[in-house]
Amino acid sequence: MENTAPASPEAPAAPEVSAASDAPAPVQSVLSAAVIVAALGYFVDIYDLILVSIVRRPSLTALGLSGEALVSEGVSILNWQMGGMLLGGILFGVLGDKKGRLEILFGSITLYSLATLANGLVHDVALYKALRFLAGLGLAGELGAGVTLVSEILPARLRGYGTMIVASVGVSGAVVGNLVAKLGSWRTAFFVGGGLGLVLLVLRIGVHESGMFERLAQKSAGVSRGDFLSLFTRRDRFVRYAASILIAMPIWYANAILVFFAPEFAVKLGVTGPVSAGDAVAFFYGGLVLGDLASGALSQALRSRRRVVLLFLVLLACSIGVYFAVAPGASPRVFLLLSGLLGFTGGYWAIFVTVAAEQFGTNIRATVATTVPNFVRGLVAVVTTSFLWLRPRLDLVGAALAVGVVWFALAFVSALSLRETFGVDLDYLEQD
Repeated sequence: MENTAPASPEAPAAPEVSAASDAPAPVQSVLSAAVIVAALGYFVDIYDLILVSIVRRPSLTALGLSGEALVSEGVSILNWQMGGMLLGGILFGVLGDKKGRLEILFGSITLYSLATLANGLVHDVALYKALRFLAGLGLAGELGAGVTLVSEILPARLRGYGTMIVASVGVSGAVVGNLVAKLGSWRTAFFVGGGLGLVLLVLRIGVHESGMFERLAQKSAGVSRGDFLSLFTRRDRFVRYAASILIAMPIWYANAILVFFAPEFAVKLGVTGPVSAGDAVAFFYGGLVLGDLASGALSQALRSRRRVVLLFLVLLACSIGVYFAVAPGASPRVFLLLSGLLGFTGGYWAIFVTVAAEQFGTNIRATVATTVPNFVRGLVAVVTTSFLWLRPRLDLVGAALAVGVVWFALAFVSALSLRETFGVDLDYLEQD
């Protein structure tokens, strides 16, 4: 029988929390060195991840591309990066359960920082794609390792606040990326991203490994750690894993379609002036910062992860309807505000990564927490490819709506199938 938590082997319920645990904790209890480093690491992670969207047009134009190639090659570069993240998620996730959360956190930062620095030196599209693939490998490890470390170090009642800080600080990296790209060249933006990552490595001093992992490592005889394939050997475990991935797909649908192609949608919808992809990304991620703060705080107030995910899914679906209803004939400023609305209502990323970490035992938690967000990002290739395939048949707007309906339906069903994990004790193992 699978031991999924002390409360119940099949569906652990949130334990009763005493009145004392309801009392507000000191700020320093949440702002530990691990939370600060994980938050800043995710900040640089998002900066580097989204930079391709921000500098897509200027960088590819500088490399000699124009017209439709700006779209097709832009998608190809994004897909190479996401493919690297898909593979890197598995690699770093398994290593995180075998070698430790902290070691993988800084190994991933080193890899994506060096690849991003090199990206500022490219002079052809082929090398551009190769370096984004390597950067994707490194980017894959940061969030999962950081969230796992924070989730295991903080008390159960504070986990939501910790991951809220990590996610909200992290996604603001996209706003800074747009600012840097505006102030300098696209090459300078890559140099800054790589440099920030290398500087971050100095902050590893004072960060300690998760006590849960250390105890597991000491008594690991006969305990399987980081077994990625075990996620597919039991139906209930696989359902939890697949649902953890699918609940976040609408966020990346909005990002990879409606925001990534903001200049094209602005023209198609008759916006009264040009819209910069970088500005659309900045507004989207600015909204995402606020949404992550709101969803994280609401989750703590309602003592529920699942209800908040469902609420924000509904809000995001409504905001997409507003986007297509209001954008025709709107000013660029209004269009950018609509992008910000998409970001705010898609701001349940903090809850999503927390749910993934809380659904599984210590011996496979890093594998799950690292692979889940990267499978979401990796599935962007499916989202964009299906969008491009449908585009000649349904036009830009029709293709976007058709793709969105599919991913929202899967997300709603998945959210309803997940068990509530607020306050659950994470010190347990997954066993066959």
